[in-house]
Amino acid sequence: MEDSARDRIGETLDAVGPRLRELRRRRNVTLAELSAETTISVSTLSRLESGDRRPTLEQLLPLAKAHGVTLDELVDAPPTGDPRVHLRPVNRHGMTILPLTRYAGGLQAYKMVIPAAESTTPQPQVHEGYEWLYVLTGRLRLVLGEHDLVLSSGEAAEFDTRTPHWFASATDQPVEILSLFGKQGERAHLRARPKTNRTEA
Repeated sequence: MEDSARDRIGETLDAVGPRLRELRRRRNVTLAELSAETTISVSTLSRLESGDRRPTLEQLLPLAKAHGVTLDELVDAPPTGDPRVHLRPVNRHGMTILPLTRYAGGLQAYKMVIPAAESTTPQPQVHEGYEWLYVLTGRLRLVLGEHDLVLSSGEAAEFDTRTPHWFASATDQPVEILSLFGKQGERAHLRARPKTNRTEA
């Protein structure tokens, strides 16, 4: 029994690497930036993400704090005595993000609540991956490459995230969206209306 439990712990720790890499990429931070947040060296972080080194509790705690997840979520620990999935929302960059999947790597699903628009200038970002967005309620402004679009409830967009992109609420009301994010890069496909001209406050 002890050997079996030890094997399960080892398998859990071996699976942490891909989750660490996915969480860091979702936050769009570099290894150097994460190192500054956690005081864990860049080389150690790299070995943890690649699976060349198993994490210790002393390393997992600051990593969970930096990524805004619980320790259970970081190691993908199953809930004890309760078959239900317990999802915990996190707040990031003013958005409320509810993860809908619990698996490392592969396709990740999120529900996002984006606050009302502010007078901010779009700051497009790029990273590896492919994203699909679906608007549940409200109106979403999506800047994608040279396109400046507005998606309404029931509309969707999908794009290679290596294309510079940025999104926010298009109005003074919050917007709720579903987001599917995967690692594979694919050509963008859009279905939305061009943004109407607005008078800046």
